[in-house]
Amino acid sequence: MIAFRKSLKDLTQYPSAIAGMILIFGFLAVSVYAMTSIPYNEAIRLWRGGEGVWYKNPVAAPPAWTNYFRKEKLPESVVLSSAEGTAAKTITDKGDGIYETLMTYTFDYSFDSFPKELAVYFTSTFTAKEPYVSILWITPDGREIRIADTAVGSTDTFYFSQDAKLQRRLGGEAPAEGLFLLPENDSRLAQRGLYTLRISALTFEPDSVIDADFVLYGQVHGWAGTDHQRRDLSVALLWGMPVALAFGLLAAFGTTIITMIIAAVGSWFGGWLDELIQRLTEISLVLPFLPILIMVGTFYSRSIWVILSVTILLNIFSGQIKAYRAIFLQVRESPYIEAARSYGASQWRIIFRYLIPRIIPILIPQLVTVIPAFVFLEASLAVLGLGDPVLPTWGKVIDDARANGALFQGQYYWVLEPSVLLMLTGLAFAMLGYSLDRIFNPRLRGL
Repeated sequence: MIAFRKSLKDLTQYPSAIAGMILIFGFLAVSVYAMTSIPYNEAIRLWRGGEGVWYKNPVAAPPAWTNYFRKEKLPESVVLSSAEGTAAKTITDKGDGIYETLMTYTFDYSFDSFPKELAVYFTSTFTAKEPYVSILWITPDGREIRIADTAVGSTDTFYFSQDAKLQRRLGGEAPAEGLFLLPENDSRLAQRGLYTLRISALTFEPDSVIDADFVLYGQVHGWAGTDHQRRDLSVALLWGMPVALAFGLLAAFGTTIITMIIAAVGSWFGGWLDELIQRLTEISLVLPFLPILIMVGTFYSRSIWVILSVTILLNIFSGQIKAYRAIFLQVRESPYIEAARSYGASQWRIIFRYLIPRIIPILIPQLVTVIPAFVFLEASLAVLGLGDPVLPTWGKVIDDARANGALFQGQYYWVLEPSVLLMLTGLAFAMLGYSLDRIFNPRLRGL
């Protein structure tokens, strides 16, 4: 305990170590938040649901915070629902079994640019006769523009841009622009102010109910943006953190500790067992590690647990065994080992109580610095298309961005966000690991 306190005190003398620990604790806090706020099954459903789940999100929209760096602010999405109470809804009995449902959607538009699209999603219940709706658009200067008059089924969607009649009424302008332009004005800026969408629906059965969601698809969305399937990238960025840390930590602990134990056992018992371990190590050193992982992912399974197991298996007989063996051969000749033998300590007790603890100071910095390598490995496999198809990870986000030409289309956020998180993860563990190496390595303490 005293040694631990001294090491911790020494660690606080290095600003890089403090910065690394702050980043790591931040990553752990975000990981806990991600797993509690978005449970595993929900994260999988959201990520694999695609447009069927995220249909109210714009396609490939940058994060909303990018507006802080723009002269002309891009519009954010607006979602109003009569069923959820964000739009006013009144029902009037017209007699003879006819009911009028009036839904009013009011929003303040404070942007100079135009939205990507406008849509109304209808849901209704009826037995024989469909509801009939009339849609009216009211601009801030009081102009009323008739959008459409149509019957709607149980689930119908009306996209403004797909209505050729509406486009003709707007003088050939695309509806997403024409509805926001001032008439007889050469400026191509959107008119700011309070807009209203009014939907009047007639139902012809006493038990018939109709609701509608109005969606204005903005050009920016959320704090992380969206991808080509309208998925909110915040899900993958948040859940990618515990996945990356878990893979890196488990792989680093598994390979380092198992390698150390194998080296200790071989060094202590010697003979044919030590020879076998050395020959397996030499064979492992010439095996192509990444191609084997690619073959496993291609022909067997891309499950992250399978890839993790194979990674540990291929790394336990690494070159570190020879380094540990050299240290253990020196330690086994120490006087306190002879003393342990003399009072009858078992061989396994000597290995785990006297041999292995001697190299823990060397082991800790190495274990910390090797974690980013495994984090990058998992991301690299995902970029190669060999990541777990179920989990939302940083590497999968980068792979999707690459496959859909994000960089060629100027969608830099799609690549930069997961890449920056990967770099920060590597930087955090590297700073902490190098500081630990200075503390535990006597040759570096004065540097």
